[in-house]
Amino acid sequence: MSTSIPARHPDHPGPVPAAIALAAAALRIGKPDAGQWTRLGDQLSIGDDPMDSLVASAPPGGLKKLRTEFERALAEGVASVPDAPKPLQDFFASIETPPDWVDPEALRVGQQVLRRGGADGMYIARDVALLGGYQFSGFNQTLLRTGALEKGSNQRFAETMRWGLDVIGEGSLDPFGAGYRSTVHVRFVHAMVRRHVGALPDWRPDRWGVPINQTDMAATLIGTLVVPPLGALGMGVLATPRELNCVAHLTRYVGWLMGVRDEWLPRSFRDAIRILYHTSTALALPDETTRMLSTPMAADPLSWHYRRARRLRRRLAWAQHLSVTTAFLGPRTMRALGLPTYMPPWYPMIRIPVNGARSLAAWTLPGGARRAADRGLREQESFLRTIIGDTEAIIGASVTHVHEVPEPADPR
Repeated sequence: MSTSIPARHPDHPGPVPAAIALAAAALRIGKPDAGQWTRLGDQLSIGDDPMDSLVASAPPGGLKKLRTEFERALAEGVASVPDAPKPLQDFFASIETPPDWVDPEALRVGQQVLRRGGADGMYIARDVALLGGYQFSGFNQTLLRTGALEKGSNQRFAETMRWGLDVIGEGSLDPFGAGYRSTVHVRFVHAMVRRHVGALPDWRPDRWGVPINQTDMAATLIGTLVVPPLGALGMGVLATPRELNCVAHLTRYVGWLMGVRDEWLPRSFRDAIRILYHTSTALALPDETTRMLSTPMAADPLSWHYRRARRLRRRLAWAQHLSVTTAFLGPRTMRALGLPTYMPPWYPMIRIPVNGARSLAAWTLPGGARRAADRGLREQESFLRTIIGDTEAIIGASVTHVHEVPEPADPR
């Protein structure tokens, strides 16, 4: 192992959650080779140079002004910012024109597939991708330093879900569409987190690398957008190979907007699973922070907002979501998360015939795909309201304090 690679990078690939291992085996994806393994370690020390440079360009005391200018440029275009500084102009010039490889039809299909997953797709995002992601103990170090325990996992997932709903909305990834704006906004928040956490006296770059680095971002990107339709297949939400490749194409473009480097952007669904599997072999290293974060999240359904039979429905939701986690992560991962291993996977089992019938209707009936996507979106919005009640899920609200990081004193 290179001496420049942070100590959190293990000497060899480790075990991964059951569903990821099964998908990799089905697609005949092997473990990372020596070169790929080194890259996984090297990229722990790499952030997002274009956005980090923009944030670093702010003069002492100028972060608040830069944030205001950035938000206006994101909403109305950089030309709307009076006397926009050149770093801001350069950054927006680099993202306002989509790359030549972007296929708008593939984006549309990918968005429709993710909406069609309905509430069950979002359950996979929460119960498998996000909850299982707490095994990534290196990334947990950043979460804990941005108030993950104080703010709570419920708020974090609600913000993530709000971003996801923005991304999968029809036409939302057009320049200055809702998904476009939300993704670039998240990219700015990530840069502020890197600045904030990296400046803390207890941050150890030799041990953990850069906060929100390329390896972590690659795993999170695939986990958020590709794991839901992958897991939904196991719950009867069917998709064709072309549709799954369109989800990968959507993921590629969203990752590009997010500042993920080209080598981590999937060219196909199989390539997305390869990236997920390889990053997981390097990152799934649970420690004491894993249970600190996973145990409260597993209990979140006990405080969700139901209008009727609240106590009963909360207990049912707790069991339901644990059954999803158990089904896809397996007993070894459940033990690592500090969660019960005895919960039968009853919810995924009862959803298979329902979702299978809906999938067939979406494929065969006139207008079926559109109706399935519309129904799925209604289910997803309803699930978000169940989580947060009458409050709003504002992207980045859980880390607003990172904008208050003390800036270097002006030497003058």
